[in-house]
Amino acid sequence: MNTLYQLFQIIAPVILIIGIGWAYARRKAVDMTATNKLNLELLSPLLVFSAMANKNAQLGQYWLLMLFATIVLLGSGLLAYLVAGKLNYNRAAFAVPQMFTNTGNMGLPLWLFAFGEAAFPGAIAIFVLLNLLHFTLGIKLFNRQAPLTEVLKTPMVWALIAGLIVQYTHIELASWLLKPIKMLGDMAIPLMLFALGVRMAQFKVTRWRAGMIGGILCPLTGLLLAWPLAQLLPSQQAGILLVFGALPPAVLNYLFADQYQQDPELVAALVVAGTLCSLIFIPLALWISLNTPLGY
Repeated sequence: MNTLYQLFQIIAPVILIIGIGWAYARRKAVDMTATNKLNLELLSPLLVFSAMANKNAQLGQYWLLMLFATIVLLGSGLLAYLVAGKLNYNRAAFAVPQMFTNTGNMGLPLWLFAFGEAAFPGAIAIFVLLNLLHFTLGIKLFNRQAPLTEVLKTPMVWALIAGLIVQYTHIELASWLLKPIKMLGDMAIPLMLFALGVRMAQFKVTRWRAGMIGGILCPLTGLLLAWPLAQLLPSQQAGILLVFGALPPAVLNYLFADQYQQDPELVAALVVAGTLCSLIFIPLALWISLNTPLGY
């Protein structure tokens, strides 16, 4: 009973905020374009910077976690690519969402609620890694002619660079400067969840079968790949990796698929069905993380 209540405490805030966003968007027309842009270009980068400005959170100590997350990402994409070929789906539209999962809207709050502030820099490490790969490799997989220089226009990259400079030059930032940065960064997580609920209400899903296949394949592959790798990590990082393996496809995949005309209807189905399936797989990953010996 205590374990079930612990899982409920972790998942309930995430589901409630997503549900509020969904319910609000079902009743009223909501345009989150400006808000999402604000989150992507200002609030989330400030969240990353404030986490990295913490002198006890050296990004370099999470290199093995980031390497294993990359292995999970590439392994999930390879299997999805092969499955898409067998089922005659658009391979890029089916495989890329399996690779780039929802580390922002769902991952960050889940990691924070489940493992606490002490483990949060490891979550930020995966979040930054996934963003960098998504804006480079992910875009290239959707459109091979897309210029990689686009990543230099991403504020997240500059927040990462600024955070690394602060970490490795031991610059002391005044508390009056860090406090507003952290306060603005802390707004990013609830806003991400609310925006996900709004987007879920706005999606028109027509390909449920393909969506459900991908929605189940994504976390199953991720968990199977993450489980043996998690045994080689410190226990807190092991839990972060396992939850990472259970996350559903990110909404950003739909925006890229629509921009590059790579079967956006299929991607929409994967995002919605994957998010629904995550209601089963994320509690499973959390239960394993909190109740079985992982890592060392």
